[in-house]
Amino acid sequence: MLAMVYRGPYKLRVEEKDIPSIEHPNDAIVQVQLAAICGSDLHLYHGMMPDTRVGHTFGHEFIGKVVDVGSSVENLRAGDRVMVPFNIFCGTCYFCARGLYSNCHNVNPNATAVGGIYGYSHTCGGYDGGQAEFVRVPLADVGPTKIPDWMSDEDAVLLTDVCPTGYFGAQLGEISEGDTVIVFGAGAVGLMAAASSWLMGAGRVIVVDHLNYRLEKAQTFAHAETYNFTEYDDIVVEMKKATDYLGADVAIDAVGAEADGNLLQHVTAAKLKLQGGSPVALNWALDSVRKGGTVAVVGAYGPMFSAVKFGDAMNKGITINTNQCPVKRQWPRLFEHVRNGYLKPSEIVTHRFPLEEISDAYHVMSAKLDGVIKPLVVPSLA
Repeated sequence: MLAMVYRGPYKLRVEEKDIPSIEHPNDAIVQVQLAAICGSDLHLYHGMMPDTRVGHTFGHEFIGKVVDVGSSVENLRAGDRVMVPFNIFCGTCYFCARGLYSNCHNVNPNATAVGGIYGYSHTCGGYDGGQAEFVRVPLADVGPTKIPDWMSDEDAVLLTDVCPTGYFGAQLGEISEGDTVIVFGAGAVGLMAAASSWLMGAGRVIVVDHLNYRLEKAQTFAHAETYNFTEYDDIVVEMKKATDYLGADVAIDAVGAEADGNLLQHVTAAKLKLQGGSPVALNWALDSVRKGGTVAVVGAYGPMFSAVKFGDAMNKGITINTNQCPVKRQWPRLFEHVRNGYLKPSEIVTHRFPLEEISDAYHVMSAKLDGVIKPLVVPSLA
């Protein structure tokens, strides 16, 4: 099969790899019909995530057709079209029993923190991802779900991560009716978090970014107020002015490890790898929220130290909620929102690349070229 293969920071190739086979009776083999590139894939591409090994195939957002199942699989059969959450989880451990599928204890040797994630380095279990023509799906009776007849493919693939993660960010914000919510980051997750905030009862939604085309999308897709932080001396002061000098009720960090806005922090994190991520967006969130407010973090960070202003958070009495999204827990409600037209995830798709051109796709995504927000990857066999 053809698959995207990591060859080092900023170096990707499309190579032939063996089609994966059934390794465990609970496995399924899925022929990928549509995949996506996530903003968090760029952390791997840029060399930000530890233990990203040469030869690894990225891709944690994909849908496809089941072509083979192990002897123990009961819920799927060859020919089923499935959407696969980015989490790999057992469904039975202490954490899964509490709905914390992203923290499953049985699928990742490094599971002191995160569980398993497709295509996201050996820090997250070392599973090859879906930016390929075929992928092995472990625990196939637990994770994948058959795509409903009424759901479009492009909505389905965005429901494997980006849409649930944005929705989860709004959930973590514990939004009360009428709250003012600031979302830092107008990428795909930030757009979904902003749109989802209205569904949680927000009375006002503000999005902060530095790319005008993304801010324009935040206005049309999420109906949010927007601020370009490059146009202000201090975006935190501007956020205070916009909220009667009290601060927002909720702030959502939808940026993560490679936040711009502070050259020193960006260089020490993204370039010198001295931090697990540039904490600029997170610190802005902590500073922009009111005393007693809530900060939700769904932007991805590495496991190393980051210079977060925790003293300010403590002294302001801020509640910080964060996790990788347990995707399947969000699906029942999100399916209804999509079916009823309250959310249309595919509206943020801007590009579609053949798998053979995935190196170009990563370059476009990384350099923010051509108005890119969410690129999809289409294998030639699809």
